[in-house]
Amino acid sequence: MPYALTIRQKRGKAGDIYYPLHLNLVLKPTPGPGELLVKLEAAALNHRDLFIRKHLYPAISFKAPLLSDGYGIVVEAGPGCVLSDHLLNQPVLLTPCRGWKSDPNGPEDYSQFGAIGGTEPNHHLGMAQNYILVDESEVEPCPQHLSPVEGAALPSCGLTAWRALVTKSGNADPGRNILVTGIGGGVALQTLQFGVALGCNMYVTSASQEKIDKARQLGAKGGVIYKNENWHLSLQKMLPAERPFLDAVVDGAGGGTIMKTMTLLKPGGIVSCYGMTTGPSLDWPMQAVLKNIELRGTTLGSRVEFRDMVDFVKTNEIRPIISRTVKGLDCVDAIDGLFDDMKTAKQFGKLVIEI
Repeated sequence: MPYALTIRQKRGKAGDIYYPLHLNLVLKPTPGPGELLVKLEAAALNHRDLFIRKHLYPAISFKAPLLSDGYGIVVEAGPGCVLSDHLLNQPVLLTPCRGWKSDPNGPEDYSQFGAIGGTEPNHHLGMAQNYILVDESEVEPCPQHLSPVEGAALPSCGLTAWRALVTKSGNADPGRNILVTGIGGGVALQTLQFGVALGCNMYVTSASQEKIDKARQLGAKGGVIYKNENWHLSLQKMLPAERPFLDAVVDGAGGGTIMKTMTLLKPGGIVSCYGMTTGPSLDWPMQAVLKNIELRGTTLGSRVEFRDMVDFVKTNEIRPIISRTVKGLDCVDAIDGLFDDMKTAKQFGKLVIEI
């Protein structure tokens, strides 16, 4: 019988609790009208999954399979599927969220928007399982150059990075100077890869010189250790003489990043913030107001942005960076090890389960 990986409930306070993983035997589903049955071959972790295990994420579920990112093969189509001739027996990437069609400003009805995997109300949706039923509109053909592991690594990180850089930063153009904070995580690395492909001058921060060196190998112009008090001064010296300022910052950390980058951002520069891993708030100084700097929040993206992102990856043959994989959905201890990598920020790239 197929498996599904969930979390098991136990008592504890949000932030202190760490829900254990639980492997469940489930029935193989049958597609209904307009649905596709996808046999999943790989699924990837995100920080969101770690937050779910700590009860630091809204509407968590103890029934829904974990993980929002997956790659699989369409093995069956339900009645009335109009795309079945093109998708049957083909590899696909699955959309990681629901309730956002095309509006560039945000979900058309925010109350209906959410990522899938480990949350209510979509108990059957999540990539940590052998089979998943989805509406035929919720898949994209996987670019042929991607392996199953690389395909699974793309959806959430690729979509978040695409929207943060291309839609929200307003500076995804050749020659623009973009700072990406916290290189090593999936979104930061995907932003770096997209920016390099677009011709931007990409710079990074990290706590690790090794990660900065790896980022330079991927095309970053330079990087700084953010634990150094005056890292912003070091970064300033790296900027090109003909454009000695940052056009935008793509940030997933929050905390003191804004304070450090104020002097480097041009007047009217953009901070595109997709997360706050260092804390749930950030400082916004008067200096930012006087320089007309804009803070733009961004979360995942629309169905149209997902399609555009996958097309860009296909055209430019971009391969997501993989940190480590484990084999088998039933290897719960090994999967726990992937979560440990994320807790300690050990990874450089995505953490993936080969199902």
